[in-house]
Amino acid sequence: MSEPIPPPEPKRRDFRNFIQSVRYAVEGFRAAVRHEPSFREDLIFVAILTPVAVILPVKAVSTAVMLASLFVIIIAELLNSAIEWTIDDISLEKRLFAKRAKDMGSAAVFLAYINCVVVWGVIIYSNWHRIQTLEFLRWPPLFLE
Repeated sequence: MSEPIPPPEPKRRDFRNFIQSVRYAVEGFRAAVRHEPSFREDLIFVAILTPVAVILPVKAVSTAVMLASLFVIIIAELLNSAIEWTIDDISLEKRLFAKRAKDMGSAAVFLAYINCVVVWGVIIYSNWHRIQTLEFLRWPPLFLE
């Protein structure tokens, strides 16, 4: 009978650990920007639509939901890229399970885009009477009231 495996040491939970976690997150974000063209395209998409979401004459909650749907795309793309890089790091040969995992990651990004289109469509449709009258050009904006 083999020796029992000792439990792992508990992780350090202090401010230095938090700062290191933030550094890892920034490194991951930079790596995605540097090495993933689809991530850069998604960032451009989000950068264009973020001011539109803020300017549209909708309630603050609707603006927040619209922005959240954009960030879901970024999150899904980051996870998809992580899956693809991990699989490619393990082996570049064609394998059925690797293809399935990559396809599932791509499906998650696709569903995030569908979610965004539906959320934006519903919010714009339900507020169309204010959008078509250019109410969003008045000051102060509706979300500040």
